[in-house]
Amino acid sequence: MTQEIRHVHLTWLDGMRFEGGAPGGPVALVDADNATAPGPMLQLLLAVAGCTGADIVSIMSKMRVQLRSLGIEAAGTRREEEPRRYVAIHFVYAMAGDGLDEAKARRAIDLSIAKYCSVLHSLAPDIRVTYDLRLG
Repeated sequence: MTQEIRHVHLTWLDGMRFEGGAPGGPVALVDADNATAPGPMLQLLLAVAGCTGADIVSIMSKMRVQLRSLGIEAAGTRREEEPRRYVAIHFVYAMAGDGLDEAKARRAIDLSIAKYCSVLHSLAPDIRVTYDLRLG
């Protein structure tokens, strides 16, 4: 089995600001002070939310659900002591679509969290992950 290797390059700009991305790809700004861009810990929450969102869109398509909207809020609880890693992540999924019901929505979310979201599964396995669902 071959392994996929991904590369990024990060360049310090000034203060606590950096920019980077995959070579030749789009550039993202990272600001550890959260002043001009999300810092690394917020970017991690964005990455996890984006990963579960992409999974949900894909799973819904396979379920023949026509999504009209999908919004994801993610809240991470961090330890008080160093390293101040996340110990819990709570998502709020708000979605609407043709053919969408609570069972399908929960099935898609559960599959993403338990099986498919590679970003989430790259984090420490003891992080408590919970979610709420709002259908509209």
